[in-house]
Amino acid sequence: MDLPVFETLPALRAALAEHPLVILQAPPGAGKSTGLPLALLNEPWLAGRKVLLLQPRRVAARAVAARLAESLGEAVGETVGYRVRFESRVGPRTRLEVITEGILTRDLQRDPELPGVGLVMFDEFHERSVQADVAYTLTREVQGALRDDLRALVMSATLAPDLPARLDARAPLIVSEGRAYPVEVRYAAADAQPPVAGAVSATVRRALADTDGDVLAFLPGVADIRAAQALLGDVGPGVRVLPLYGDLPLEEQRRALLPDLEGLRRVVLATNIAETSVTLPNVRAVVDGGFSRRAQFDPGSGLTRLVTARVTRDAADQRAGRAGRVAPGVAYRLWTARTQPLLGAARAPEIMDADLAGVLLDLAQWGVTDPAALAWPDAPPARHWAAARALLTELGALDDGGRLTPHGARLLTFPTHPRLAHLLAVAAERGLGALAADVAALLEERDPFPRGSGADLTARVDALRAHRGGRRTPGDRGVLARAEQLARQWRRALGAAQDDRPADAFTVGLLVALAYPERVAGARASGAGRYVLAGGRGARLADGDSLLGEPFLAVAHLDARDADGTVHLAAPLPLAALEARSVPVDIVRWDERTGALLAHRAWQVGAVTLREERLEKLAPEARAAAVAQGLRAAGLGALPWSDAAVQLRARVASLRAWRPDLDLPDLGDAALLGTLDVWLTPHLGGVRTRDDLGRLDTFTLLQALVPWDAARTLDDLTPTHLTVPSGSRVRLTYHPDGAAPVLAVKLQELFGLADTPAVNAGRTPVLLHLLSPAGRPVQVTQDLRSFWQGGYFEVRKDLRGRYPKHPWPDDPWTATPTKHTKKRLEREGNG
Repeated sequence: MDLPVFETLPALRAALAEHPLVILQAPPGAGKSTGLPLALLNEPWLAGRKVLLLQPRRVAARAVAARLAESLGEAVGETVGYRVRFESRVGPRTRLEVITEGILTRDLQRDPELPGVGLVMFDEFHERSVQADVAYTLTREVQGALRDDLRALVMSATLAPDLPARLDARAPLIVSEGRAYPVEVRYAAADAQPPVAGAVSATVRRALADTDGDVLAFLPGVADIRAAQALLGDVGPGVRVLPLYGDLPLEEQRRALLPDLEGLRRVVLATNIAETSVTLPNVRAVVDGGFSRRAQFDPGSGLTRLVTARVTRDAADQRAGRAGRVAPGVAYRLWTARTQPLLGAARAPEIMDADLAGVLLDLAQWGVTDPAALAWPDAPPARHWAAARALLTELGALDDGGRLTPHGARLLTFPTHPRLAHLLAVAAERGLGALAADVAALLEERDPFPRGSGADLTARVDALRAHRGGRRTPGDRGVLARAEQLARQWRRALGAAQDDRPADAFTVGLLVALAYPERVAGARASGAGRYVLAGGRGARLADGDSLLGEPFLAVAHLDARDADGTVHLAAPLPLAALEARSVPVDIVRWDERTGALLAHRAWQVGAVTLREERLEKLAPEARAAAVAQGLRAAGLGALPWSDAAVQLRARVASLRAWRPDLDLPDLGDAALLGTLDVWLTPHLGGVRTRDDLGRLDTFTLLQALVPWDAARTLDDLTPTHLTVPSGSRVRLTYHPDGAAPVLAVKLQELFGLADTPAVNAGRTPVLLHLLSPAGRPVQVTQDLRSFWQGGYFEVRKDLRGRYPKHPWPDDPWTATPTKHTKKRLEREGNG
């Protein structure tokens, strides 16, 4: 074969002879997967050892192995073989194994030295799958500790600019320019929006008319592919429309990957599985719908949801490149040229968004409890790691120190998610292996029932068993066939005999609860198909679902998009089984709505309450703590605040603002709420109702927080009252922000007073609210002298006619201060 990547062979051979890690960047079609592994197979430094070629998907692994074997004129399983989950075609002469990334991790777990292996090739590394990152990280660990003769070759069509340095700044980077044919890129007049099946099918028709050869179209998911396939049903007799996605049966995958036996033009409708590795012959046009679907894990809820997002620029280039493998081609992009530079540059590593339970379990067997102990291309997020550790601890796979338990080691023997591995292992111990195999297979597969069929998982189990027995079933026969393949593998692993009897719904629910303990669900009192999960999240059944009315469910799959996720797969649970898991919890709380203390004992599984009873006797400490907690939620406004208590807080706050050097306690809201247990909770033991709360003396409680010496300073510097010239003691009003305190006093009581009264040892003048005889403010001032000299006469002119019985002297400086009328004043003077 004359492949473009062969131009780099001299440099590549020299680099691999000297360095443990080499990085190769080569465009699509250069021959990284289908030429290079064989070209390196007889290198002297390999010394006859094997080459492992990693692929991100099973479809690609099988196809690449077949292509490599064909180029040698051999069958798969001779020089070239492959290993994927549940399938192996290798023989005693096999020296090149094409494997999926998770297989390498399992090989390393079995024997970290990888005996008989000389080179590990990481193909399509730009996809940055979780398993690729784990396999790469462990391989580098082995190179550094055990195998300095082991070589690693990272290969990719595109690489983020900083990735080579993050992998190893010392690693040689070799670039192949490739010899791809030119691809004309045609942009759409407007951006297509999901669902894109209609826009893709219309553009496929245009591509068939404008170009020769086959057409490859990219859509986000299986539902989109089926919709587009239906829309292209009448495309013409000379064209065959074929789907391509990971769950297709092998025979259908081969039809999409091989030339048409009848010479028809082909339209291949594919997910992003066709972006890399897999070569589709005779493709001359690519239709890119512009979207891809990826899994996004929420560590808070423990749920993973599929997100449809815009393709990144590197993925779009990968897709377009498929049109230029055999001849000049055309790429139709269903977005505008203006949108193109706005796309993300590259895909984010999957490890940043993934459920890490399987990764953590693998690393626990490796002896790693802290991810920081490894040199990752991108370190896993701490929240995702913590969520995985919490789950595995709950499943009994890890001990409290994060170390692998014997049960965790057992789970690693099942090549599946730890949740399903736990289901299989525990069910086998209980003699439920056959049912567990069926349930696990259905949970791994796509739902065989059409949308709107309800959430009953037991109905799916019965459909699988009917299909297995050759009976009619409402499920998709292709999906059920794949599920049966999986179930057969699990039965073999468990040593379980096939069982085709109708399944018991409660037993199905018990198995689901093993895998998803935090998704045990109890019906809410409001009904209407609404549930609360043990983990605290809400869930709901669709209207008309056959499971409506079940008090308890074990939920396997639910939509994570809404606050109350829609349940897609579940089974009922018996109360007796939940009782065994329940924990009695005393719930004592203050109900702000009713203004009363509520106390009851609930038997709970997480947030799910099975039953409850009223608590008649309650210790004062528990009552006080519950009321205090209610006050923390309701805020200090729920307490009775007398004027004296309000002013005490304001006086302390003012003096803290004026004299921060003084050691005064903080009586602000935040500080008081934070110290409720110190100043308030000990006095709440007798509180049962809002009336009891209203009898609390908050002034005395707060006064106790002010030390004796600070209280004397407070009284000296922030007096509660001032004596004015009339002899009256007038209350001051302080403000918590330290503003000048207000002295509201009738102006006649200040006759003869020249200087504005002050507090804080004379440093802070008060704000005078000078009142009319009726007690209404007529002037606000901090400059009493200026008022007597000018403002008083304006006020006198306005008010003496209205209040003729009160004194309005011409000279306020010499007048007798009084709070009484002129007659009373004269009478007192005569007396």
